[in-house]
Amino acid sequence: MTSTIERTTSWMAACAVADLEPGWGEVALLGDRMVAIVRVDREEVYAVDHHDPHTGAPVMARGIVGSRGERPTIASPLHKEVYDLGTGECFTDPALGLRTYRTRVVGGMLQVEFDA
Repeated sequence: MTSTIERTTSWMAACAVADLEPGWGEVALLGDRMVAIVRVDREEVYAVDHHDPHTGAPVMARGIVGSRGERPTIASPLHKEVYDLGTGECFTDPALGLRTYRTRVVGGMLQVEFDA
């Protein structure tokens, strides 16, 4: 007997991409989740959990946006831990990780994917 687990996801509209300023984070309340949305450049938008993995404080949208080589990053505004925006990997403390969400743009609107 073979068992298959299906993963169901849904996409939620967050905002118009044109409303996001490159290099800055904004917070969106999507359902019951606060998501930090970061537009790195014209075509690149990331979504991560708004809560700081180290303290639990809802501050990540106010983090410092930068990069490590080719990898876009965000640093917590509290203790300056640096996270990869694409993977959530913490460069400064391997024990920490930031939850990330897939994004897509449809008709100029940013959508964020969630497990249903």
